[in-house]
Amino acid sequence: MPALPSSLCTKRLTLRRYTQADAAWYATMSLRNRAHLARHERDNAAMTIATEADAVAAIRGFEEEAQAGKAAFIGVFRRDDGAFVAQIYIGVTNADLPGYLIGYFCDEAHIRQGYVLEAARAAVDALFGECGALRVGLWCDDTNVASLRIAERLGMRQEGHVRADKRHPDGSITGSLCYGLLRDEFLAQKA
Repeated sequence: MPALPSSLCTKRLTLRRYTQADAAWYATMSLRNRAHLARHERDNAAMTIATEADAVAAIRGFEEEAQAGKAAFIGVFRRDDGAFVAQIYIGVTNADLPGYLIGYFCDEAHIRQGYVLEAARAAVDALFGECGALRVGLWCDDTNVASLRIAERLGMRQEGHVRADKRHPDGSITGSLCYGLLRDEFLAQKA
């Protein structure tokens, strides 16, 4: 199976895996984004980080997942000033296809600037290109309008809706949407 992407570039962005040198700012970013991520990303690794030591451990875990070929956690940075703007997750769902799952979050200071769509598009292109994906999927909360719009702009189709599958800390109950894009659909979009 091809190696997961370690770095990508777009017109405005550099995407790269985290290193231990990122721990200090990753901890600060995680704390800054905690309220922003609480509703739709409460299982995200960033939500478990309270100290730089926590960030060191998380990044070590990211590195182990990447070395095992299971997942890549990729920071998204503006090319002009190096500012962190988003994170892209790529997970292997079926090595035999191959099939992948992507996920993402945007830094709260950079919402609605198109960075996540641009980075996710680069990740999807790499998965179908260099990694030979047959399928790329995405799951999001059914109330996360920004995320489902990105999935749709990537050309993904809604394949399922799991209703009322999670309870949030505020007591509300929401469901999950499943999106997918197949290789032939991706190639037709590019043609």
